[in-house]
Amino acid sequence: MQRVHFIAIGGSAMHNLAIALQQKGFEVSGSDDEIFEPSRSRLDRLGLLPPRMGWHPEDITAELDAVILGMHARADNPELIKARELGIPVFSYPAYFHEQTKDKTRVVIGGSHGKTTITSMIVHVLRAAGTDFDYLVGAQLEGFDCMVRLGAKSKVAVIEGDEYLASTLEPVPKFHLYKPGIALISGIAWDHINVFKTFEGYVQQFATFIDLIEPGGKLVYCAEDPVVKRLAVERKGREDVEQVPYGVPSHVIRNGITYLSTAQGEVPLKVFGRHNLMNLEGARHVCHLLGIGDREFYASISSFTGAAKRLEKLAEHAGKVVFKDFAHSPSKLKATVDAVREQYPGRKLIACMELHTFSSLSDNFLDQYAGSMDGADAALVFYDPHAVQLKRLPPVPLERIRAAFGRKDLEVLTDPLELMGAVRKEASGNDVLLMMSSGNFGGIDLNAMAEAFIA
Repeated sequence: MQRVHFIAIGGSAMHNLAIALQQKGFEVSGSDDEIFEPSRSRLDRLGLLPPRMGWHPEDITAELDAVILGMHARADNPELIKARELGIPVFSYPAYFHEQTKDKTRVVIGGSHGKTTITSMIVHVLRAAGTDFDYLVGAQLEGFDCMVRLGAKSKVAVIEGDEYLASTLEPVPKFHLYKPGIALISGIAWDHINVFKTFEGYVQQFATFIDLIEPGGKLVYCAEDPVVKRLAVERKGREDVEQVPYGVPSHVIRNGITYLSTAQGEVPLKVFGRHNLMNLEGARHVCHLLGIGDREFYASISSFTGAAKRLEKLAEHAGKVVFKDFAHSPSKLKATVDAVREQYPGRKLIACMELHTFSSLSDNFLDQYAGSMDGADAALVFYDPHAVQLKRLPPVPLERIRAAFGRKDLEVLTDPLELMGAVRKEASGNDVLLMMSSGNFGGIDLNAMAEAFIA
């Protein structure tokens, strides 16, 4: 039996990996200084919740086979120091996932946007086909209790490849550690400016990702993204790697439903938008490389409802509809607004986004948002001054935000109650409300807000 200890077990990916290893038969322990929901309840239910919070080096003993270090843990963590003194192998979670799947075909989905959705689509189709496979996905999917799986007999691992850093001991992008047999890049738009100070430095991470594809591997890439296409062309020298470009598949929209136009006839979808269609096409190519034919793919993908917080419908009644989305970066914001605009062309679109990430609240990044909400009839931007303080950033003047987005009618708010009032004020007839954030709008109950909006 393998004994593994997690330092900072409460993280989203960390606690899922801990659960997956327990399910595989490992003896798992962990520690953290604070654990939030839903991680806390899930760990508690399975007997994996640390009995006390904080770091306890006395729990690190030579009997451990490995220690897995979360990004939340610092280099001076006392448990980490003890593990290194004892010579226990220390891994980041992506490095350990690679260790567990090194004899399998690893499919790694990378990109500034769309990677969660594409990974989720592939997982959805493979599951419907009865395929035995491992996976690591960043969002909760319907019908899945745990978003990490490590099977004893599976031959394929499907991985969402995040470009953020792996751990304090491995300060490299997570997707550099997976070494894919099949790699996909959905698109590149500058993000994580606290780590990648320039756009060129950010793009270089994806160039390295391509270089790390295993000999004889495949690169599936979005040819409609000029930066991704340039990288693919620059790496034509790797003749051992087959390149598979993709774009927007043929489709029609009727009565608010998108239909794919295929050789098997029209296929109705439960998702919509240009980027979602490109995501779907990328997923189709990956599934084809894994032995899933088009007929089987289309039959499965028609029931795909999307990943959590990705154009998730909260409420619909009497001509009004409310969506929430994880969009926060400029490219994601524009893609989401444009998708809803295209799907509901004759209705008023009220779009609200929250500046929540370090990048979005940084003055030298704000101008990247120019034009990103132009597709909305009414545009609102919210930010919590407390979040700015926590990130140790200077206050953001409201006029600076308005100028960055390039809309004189943009309404900028910092109070959750004022935000709810502004949304109600904009409501008229058959409206579509789109709430976009990687945060929580200062603690607003979005489900209650959605019910009030359509009432």
